[in-house]
Amino acid sequence: MNKFEILEKYYGYREFRKGQEEVIDSILQGKDVLAIMPTGGGKSICYQVPALILNGLTIVISPLISLMKDQVDTIKEIGIEAAYINSSLSSREFNEIIEGIREDKYKIIYIAPERLESYEFFAIIAEKDISQIAIDEAHCVSQWGHDFRSSYRRIGSFIDRLYKRPIITAFTATASEEVRQDIVNLLKLNSPKIFITGFDRENLSIDIIKGGNKKEYILKYIEKNRNQCGIIYASTRKEVDNLYEMLQNKGYSVGRYHAGLGDEERRSNQEDFIYDRVSLMIATNAFGMGIDKPNIRYVIHYSIPKNIEGYYQEIGRAGRDGEKSQCILLFSPSDIHTQKYLIDVGIENEERKVIQYKKLQQMIDLIYSNDCYRKGILNYFGEEYNKECGNCSNCLSEGEIVDKTIDAQKVLSCIYRMKRGFGTKMIVDVLRGSKNKRVLDLGFDKLSTYGIMKDYTGEKLKEFINTLVSHGFIDLIEGDYPVVRLNDKSILVLKGKEEVRFKEYVVDKKIIEDNELVMILKELRLEIAREEGVPPYIIFGDITLREMSSVYPRTKEEFLAISGIGEKKYDKYGERFSEVIKRYVEDNNINIIVNNEDDEIIEVSTDKELLNRLLEVRKSFALKENTLDRSIISIQSLKEISGRYPITVDEFKDISGVGPKKVKEYGEFFVEAVKSYVEEKNIKRNWIEKKHRKVIIDGDGRNNEEKSIDMVKEGIYLKDISEEIEVSISTILGYITDYIKEYGENPLKEDISNLYTEDEERLIINELKSTSSNKISELKKKLPDYIKYESIRAVIIKNNYI
Repeated sequence: MNKFEILEKYYGYREFRKGQEEVIDSILQGKDVLAIMPTGGGKSICYQVPALILNGLTIVISPLISLMKDQVDTIKEIGIEAAYINSSLSSREFNEIIEGIREDKYKIIYIAPERLESYEFFAIIAEKDISQIAIDEAHCVSQWGHDFRSSYRRIGSFIDRLYKRPIITAFTATASEEVRQDIVNLLKLNSPKIFITGFDRENLSIDIIKGGNKKEYILKYIEKNRNQCGIIYASTRKEVDNLYEMLQNKGYSVGRYHAGLGDEERRSNQEDFIYDRVSLMIATNAFGMGIDKPNIRYVIHYSIPKNIEGYYQEIGRAGRDGEKSQCILLFSPSDIHTQKYLIDVGIENEERKVIQYKKLQQMIDLIYSNDCYRKGILNYFGEEYNKECGNCSNCLSEGEIVDKTIDAQKVLSCIYRMKRGFGTKMIVDVLRGSKNKRVLDLGFDKLSTYGIMKDYTGEKLKEFINTLVSHGFIDLIEGDYPVVRLNDKSILVLKGKEEVRFKEYVVDKKIIEDNELVMILKELRLEIAREEGVPPYIIFGDITLREMSSVYPRTKEEFLAISGIGEKKYDKYGERFSEVIKRYVEDNNINIIVNNEDDEIIEVSTDKELLNRLLEVRKSFALKENTLDRSIISIQSLKEISGRYPITVDEFKDISGVGPKKVKEYGEFFVEAVKSYVEEKNIKRNWIEKKHRKVIIDGDGRNNEEKSIDMVKEGIYLKDISEEIEVSISTILGYITDYIKEYGENPLKEDISNLYTEDEERLIINELKSTSSNKISELKKKLPDYIKYESIRAVIIKNNYI
């Protein structure tokens, strides 16, 4: 049979795909071949068809068990005798295959590179006529490659040991010029014919999304594409597990795959995906090589991949059937630190580490590029592509070219004045006028460029500097601590001889409202909503989050002044939102200006008899709703009601700490109690609308934080303080922590060791030692669920982890 007859008989096709026929013809002419074909381009047919035409046995060297099993199962199904040899075989199975080779039972044998040194295998192979050795995923031989495997280095010596040299063919989907040279040299290809059939997969759209709430994006995207099949790649096992649990809890058909799972679970999950029992796989890059599933409609990268080769290979798993498919990369700058950490801990060889740092930077440059993403990828692989593809987010995003020369000069001037190389973070700190101790110690606050870019947020300025690096206006010197340096192009910009012009995207006004802090708050909201199993808007509405992002509330009173936040919600969620906002304010060097235009106050004296009646109303609701009394309405609000006497629902709305929900649920009942009391006692009211005035109750203008600290100093027990002013012990401990940070002394006289067990203290201290963050919400996530917030705060205070 000729090649066309084989193609039609075994594979059911009447014509070859682009590039396949030329590769096959070259192999049939007895020439060594290096074929670089896109993932899904049909590489396996290129060595399988010659295997059936040539006399003798074809050995296919493949790196993954899954690849071998799938390929062998597939070609056995179409009538080609084949087997595989790898570590999954039992001794009996291995011996059966060796015997089959002896009896010339097979035309194709797949083998893992580690098994090439098996004495039994080589002894039988040495006697046989080997027509072809095909090396799949050939990039694995190169240290420049994204998936280097030392076992591939043994392939050359295996070939040398054979009595008769067969045709050597090498196949890969991704290979830069350096990798190609390594493949030719290390696999000892003999004057090979090199085929590059083109890397472009026109049916794939390429979207890179910088910033925003990743989890929220994924939830919306998966919901819209619920019936489609896809892969989400994450950098770490923990990210895979978190995404898997989140989507599984939402009821999606999802599997997971990473090296931390057992062999059987990985195999089972992979089969579920291949056989459409689950439609979505969450995985590290350990998944996918050898997965020949044609109907994958989307591939999402949850964070930046290590290199362009790996990225392009992974997105190549989408749309293998030629149908339109989406490839989406969700990027945030923190991804870069994760990948650098993975390189640091995963690679011991220093030379290879430097190579991988360089490759990561090339991936970063691609992300920050304003040019066509497809052009950047194809040019990286040496393919000439000078047009705009019209099918990537850079090409499709509306925007205008904006002159950023002046801002670039500010950055370059700052780098020049800092004299020696520093990392991006230090440059950002200087340009934004940070009071960071190291900035001050180095005297950078004396530079003329100190604080000249305060109009940028920290993240936006970091992004701008990365974009300058991507476009070659600054050099990034890689290493354990990468630093930026000026180059010839920098000097031209500083001298005004070259302009810096970037594409700035036009964003819908509604999106503009969602500033950086709103996105962070939305992420926290989504996290809480997942924990409670409710829609995010149940926690707080978008309008409430936007108001938080504009006024930066930190105290309870400030939170309660925001529309949509009542006592119950503050008590339930206030602490977590307050911590996020405080951290954001500190990290971004935000100077909060308090508006003191109206210093008028409203003085209120508590009517104790009415207060007692109001407390009874509150208790009845608390019993009915099975919640704490203070969750209904705070004692402070009740005191204000008892002194101001609101007798209509509209007047009740003017009470501090009473939001629309409380008005709706309880307003008429409290108003009725007040109205009845006023009529009974014949009280002459003098109702004054509060507006922006501050309410002073019983001559005490202190907020809860000030009251708590004063009571702590007086030696009053935390439990009693909590009951009197109706805030949690955890909140009081938070006040104490803030006081210690500000004044350097601990006002607490009480022994607080009763708030935790010895075992809890040990776990908390271990976590504190192992993390750079003492953010309570982050610590809480890493600790067992039974450890309370108050226990964490108590251990921090007692052991001086402040």
